[in-house]
Parts: sequence; structure tokens; C-alpha cells
Amino acid sequence: MNEVFQVLASSNVLYLSLSLTVITYSNPTSLNTKGAMAPPSFFFVFFFILIFSCTSATTTQQQRFKEAPKFYNSPTCATLRHHPNPNHTCPDNAVHVAMTLDVSYLRGSMAAILSVLQHTSCPENVIFHFVTAASKSSSAAKLNQTLTTSFPYLNFQIYPFDDDAVSRLISTSIRSALDCPLNYARSYLSTLLPPCVAKIVYLDSDLILVDDISKLAETPLSGTAVLAAPEYCSANFSAYFTPSFWSNPSLSLVLANRRRPPCYFNTGVMVIDLRQWREGEYTTEIEEWMELQKRMRIYELGSLPPFLLVFAGRIAAVDHRWNQHGLGGDNFRGLCRDLHPGPVSLLHWSGKGKPWARLDAGRPCPLDALWAPYDLLETRFAALQA
Repeated sequence: MNEVFQVLASSNVLYLSLSLTVITYSNPTSLNTKGAMAPPSFFFVFFFILIFSCTSATTTQQQRFKEAPKFYNSPTCATLRHHPNPNHTCPDNAVHVAMTLDVSYLRGSMAAILSVLQHTSCPENVIFHFVTAASKSSSAAKLNQTLTTSFPYLNFQIYPFDDDAVSRLISTSIRSALDCPLNYARSYLSTLLPPCVAKIVYLDSDLILVDDISKLAETPLSGTAVLAAPEYCSANFSAYFTPSFWSNPSLSLVLANRRRPPCYFNTGVMVIDLRQWREGEYTTEIEEWMELQKRMRIYELGSLPPFLLVFAGRIAAVDHRWNQHGLGGDNFRGLCRDLHPGPVSLLHWSGKGKPWARLDAGRPCPLDALWAPYDLLETRFAALQA
């Protein structure tokens, strides 16, 4: 009976999220372009969108994961060098990986972690930095327990992110899942992580690696480049911003003055120089664009456009093999997609469709079969036998 009630409750949450999103877009008073306080109804709707769209129908109590095998360094791996200063606890020759961690995408995160460890020659030299929502401290404790149980030898640290504070800067986007405050944590890594972490590989939770992450981490960031990512210059860059943005010369000229034409890049896979980021105070610059978005709508796609506004045309190049993105389809229907031409080192299910959801529904896309071997979720039968 309790299980039936949980399913019904979860269904109501998903339905409420959908209905409130429709109300937001159909209510003309919800878009306040003058910087004044929006009507209370908008804040009420937006509050529930943030809460319910970031809530999964499953919890860590309902999910049980298998223990992953331990992976060992090859003989050629270097010994980690710890900084002599006792206040610096991070080895300077480790591969540092940052990911957000929450209940909704935990299954994807576990698969991503396993894929990183399985395909690198030096898994013991990889240090994970997980960012969780500070408003869900109880969930963070369960996430920590889940990681420790499935990856007993994993070298990781968890950092609480003030999601309540950033939620005040977030504007609604074309898909409610994009509005979760934790999606914006990648903009705050320079302050969340210890100062001794100089370079980080940021990864989304809906991907798997099939190549050694150390190759990606070694991407050179020379000159003024603060981050590196695969660029897609054939994409229609103007589509990522509204006509209001392009019709305002003071805004559009920001992109026109770049050293090379700005191109789209996906923020789900990035190599970031955190020292340069801190020196350039790029988090503040991103927040300024988010504040402008609250006053006049200049984009529609969540946390991506502020990154494009700050970094497009200024990043270091990475081979496309390191982000075969879009496998989750578009942001509306999540239809099946094929791989881009060329070699593959990382498969990324960005978009609405996630492989675990499609596999559970019995309607997988062909490429979802490549994700399945990394799925650590125990089946109901296996959990009952344990």
C-alpha cells in the first residue's frame, strides 16, 4: 500500500510541475521587463517549478547500486605529489574531475564515474569533486553513503552549493529541468573548490567516457583561454539568443568584438583553468548576464547562454570526439539521434531523453545500449536476493 501511495505521489509531483510550467508561459504578467518585483503569482509558480522540476520520482532510498570493481594504476602511472603546505590537500599532478550530484541524476552519475575509472590508465590518480545542493543536506548524506558503498576506494570530496541563493538569479527556460539551481553550479567551481585545484575537468551526469580522461585533462590552455571545449561552428549561434538581444547594439557588439567569431559549445564537457577564472572574476560576469536576463529576456536555454556570452570565441579547441553530444534528442521530444561522424571518446545524452529512463520504459534508442553496461543500479530481483 505504501509503495502504491509513493507512486501516486510521484505522479502528482510530475503533473504539478507540468501544469505550473504551462501557467508560467501562458501568463503575460510573468515576464517583467522593467526590473520591478514580479507579481506574487509568478513567484509562487516559479518557486514550485524549481522545487518540483528538480525532484525525481525516485530517491536514494528506493535506488540501490552494486559495488563497482576496484581499478588500479598501471605501472607507468606517476605517484601523486602532495603540496608541502598542509593547508593544500590536493595533489598537483592528479586529474581533478568536477560533477554535480543529486538524486534525480544519481543513476547517470554512477555510470559516468564508473566509465571514467574503467577507461583511464591511472584511476587512483583521479580525484572527484562533487557539488550538491546545500538546501538538501539529508540527501547529501545519502549520496555520500551511496558513493562510499559502490566505490569504496574512490578519492572524492563533496561540496555544498548555495542553491537557494542562485535560484533568485534564474529565469525560466524552455524546459523546466534546465532551471534547477544545481545546473548553475559549474559557474561557481572556482569558489567551491579549494584554491589548490588549478585545473578541472567538468562533466555532466548524462554521459560516459570510452577513452582515458587524462588525455582530455591534458588539453593545453595557453594564452588567455580560460576553458577548453569542443566547438560547433556550424550550429546557428544566433538562435541561442532572442531578437531583443540581437536588436540591441550595446549587447550584440559584445560578441562582435571577440578575437574570432563566436561558436556554440556544450558546457557539459569542459576543461577549466580555475586560477585564471578566479583572477578574471568570471563568475561575477556570468551573474551580471543572469541579472540582465531577469530584466529583459535575452535568451531561452538555461545556464548555457551566459557561458556563451562570456567565453564564446575565446576558448581553446578540443576534438569533437570528446563530446558526442545530443544523444538525448532535443529539449522537447527527446527523439533518438545518431552519432556525429568521426571517432568517439565520450558519449553525451544531452537533451530531454536519458538512457536509463528510455531503457526502463522499454523504448530505448539504439545508442542507449552503449550506456547500459555502465549502469550500476541493482534490479529488483537482485536487491531482494542480497
